[in-house]
Parts: sequence; C-alpha cells; structure tokens
Amino acid sequence: MSERTGAVTFKGSPLTIEGDEVTVGQRAPDFTVTANDMSTKSLSDYKGKAVILSVVPSLDTPVCDTMTRRFNEESSKLGDSVAVLTLSMDLPMAQTRWCATTKSDNVETLSDFKDHSFSKAFGLRIKELGLLARAVYVIDKEGMVKYGQIVTEVTDEPNYSAALDAAKLLA
Repeated sequence: MSERTGAVTFKGSPLTIEGDEVTVGQRAPDFTVTANDMSTKSLSDYKGKAVILSVVPSLDTPVCDTMTRRFNEESSKLGDSVAVLTLSMDLPMAQTRWCATTKSDNVETLSDFKDHSFSKAFGLRIKELGLLARAVYVIDKEGMVKYGQIVTEVTDEPNYSAALDAAKLLA
C-alpha cells in the first residue's frame, strides 16, 4: 500500500495518508461499509444515481458536524436522483445518535470501522490517527468520478459550492 506523506495536515502538522488517491475521470472503486442498522452497503447499491461521498474524520467534531449538516440541508434541493452519503470511522451506533440529535435524515451515514474497505479503496486513511481524511467526491450514474477534493487541512471545510454544482449537473 502506498503512502502519501504531507498530503494533509492537522493544525499545520503533516500527516500520512495510506493508499492510492482516486482522481476525477476514473471509475469509482466499489467498497463495503456498515449502515446504521448494521447491514452492509456498497457503492454498487446506489447504481443509477449520482452520489456525493462526504468523507469526515468523526461526526462528533465541530467541522464534521457542520459539513454533514450542510450536505444534509443541501441534499433536499438535489432530488431523488442524487444520494448523499457521509462516511466516517464512527461506529454505526454513534452515527445513529448523531442523526437523531441533529434531525439529519437527508444524508445516509455509513461506517468504515469494520474492514476499512472504503478507506483502502479511496486511499483516505490517515495513518497517524486511524481516521478518514476529509474529502468530497461526486460520482455520476455510471460510476465515474466527476469531482473530487481531499481537504488539505483536516480542520478546514470543503468547497461546498464546487461539489454541489457538480452534483446538480448530474441530477
């Protein structure tokens, strides 16, 4: 497995991301993650829909909370042809609690805690923290990556407008 040292920082300190980066123009790799009801989900479950993958280190942190709330709010404007998935290493029970507390029901929270299939497929595991790097991907109905951003500073928010504009073109 490759490593990308300094690809992201945490409060200015460089971190190492494990795996190969997924880039715009390539087919999005499939993965398996755990849904809040403990069922298994994969990217292929959303075939025929455009997908926003909102990737966060942990829903229980301020920036991840803000990011997920923002995508939850914006997703209602995208229609049923776009699925908005938030992925983290948080346990499904913690994700369920977060969704209930914030009344977030437009995004689907999914956990990569079990076998790290998502983080391996997308090359987003932060080696030093064991968490996912903050990122956003937009995937079209055929499974091609149309937009991607790995947020360089983990404590920063992504470019919401760019991701949402890419998704709107696919809706």
